[in-house]
Formats: sequence, structure tokens, C-alpha cells
Amino acid sequence: MDHQMGLYEEYYQQVINGNKIYEVRLNDGKRREIKVGDTITFQIYPDSKACLMVEVLELQKYDTFEEMYRDLPFDLIGCKGWTMEDMLKGTYEIYSKEEEVKWGTVAIKMKVVA
Repeated sequence: MDHQMGLYEEYYQQVINGNKIYEVRLNDGKRREIKVGDTITFQIYPDSKACLMVEVLELQKYDTFEEMYRDLPFDLIGCKGWTMEDMLKGTYEIYSKEEEVKWGTVAIKMKVVA
């Protein structure tokens, strides 16, 4: 099954270059449909037509982003050199703590296929 997601250009380029192998998201209804072996087509957010397809290799679920960030190296998330404070601040600019409590989080390990 193929899933569609947006990705900021900075992170899109890091996936293409092989520097970002984990995509981190809320484990909401859309993400709960993803299974190992599925593909995800990323489109540069918000309005580019450029697309990138990855295969899902692994799904790691966590209760919180902080728990996730303590487990995964920041450089594999596309945030080399960031601090935990930077990671959480950036995350909570996108997602609310209420959403995090409701859904939990997921780290999607991936490899580029097209």
C-alpha cells in the first residue's frame, strides 16, 4: 500500500541524500495504517510537485517524542547537531502536546526506492 505525506524541502533533500532514515510523526489514524513493506510517497511541503518514494522498513512506537528522541540518534532524523531542547521545541511547533497524549508517536525507518 502506498501512503502520501508532505515533507519540508530541507528534510526531503536529507532523505534523498541518505542522511535521514527515520521520519517521525504522531501515530495518528493515518500513520496507524502504515505497515512494514508499504511505500510512502513524500511530496515537498507545501506546494511542490516533486515526489520521492520510500519503503517502510520498520515502525517504532513511543508514548512521547521525548522518549523517541532519547532512543534515536538525531542525525538519523535529519537533525544533526540539535539539542533535545531544539528537537522538542521544533516538534511542538508542528504538533500539540494534546495530540501527542492522544496518539503517541511513531518513528518510520525507511529507504529510498524511487
